[in-house]
Amino acid sequence: MINALTIETAAMRRGGRLLFSGVSLQLAAGEACALTGPNGSGKTSLLRAVSGLARLEAGRVGFGEIDPADARAEGLHLLGHADGLKSGRTAGEELAFWARWSGAGPDAADAAVEALELRMLLPLEVRRLSAGQRRRLALARLLAAPRALWLLDEPLSPLDARWRARFAELMAGHLAGGGLVLAAMHDPLPGATRTLDLIG
Repeated sequence: MINALTIETAAMRRGGRLLFSGVSLQLAAGEACALTGPNGSGKTSLLRAVSGLARLEAGRVGFGEIDPADARAEGLHLLGHADGLKSGRTAGEELAFWARWSGAGPDAADAAVEALELRMLLPLEVRRLSAGQRRRLALARLLAAPRALWLLDEPLSPLDARWRARFAELMAGHLAGGGLVLAAMHDPLPGATRTLDLIG
């Protein structure tokens, strides 16, 4: 289980433009950090670099004593700004696919459905869901296949006040169990213990 995230003097470029340099962070179990900064400052790019989907120009990412390849394969979830859902599948089919892909059992998927009140949505095609409903379906991955490190890109943006409060409760439970959260945010991140500003 990942119990630490280290980013050391990280730098990234996109399209020949330097996004950021000299970025460092130490995050321990039970801590959440909000990545802040203007659009284009590299928040999403840094999340992708931590997940292994993008390369740093300089610096390194570490996960305590865990090999980075193992940590990325089995120890983290990346939830992007786009939900990554297939619009032609039903919500139930989509959740079942992600649960299987992440190694979750049916009981865990059922618990996620209850926690996010998805039962009535499961027969509906994803294309028929509102933006908030789609985000709740995407968030269900975090609960259906628990992993220590959550990498989140604007997780609250389509949620109404009630579901923002509910997500805050779910995140608090994750942190209380030793989880870690790194989230790119424009709005405040509930329960964040740290802030890392990418000036841009």
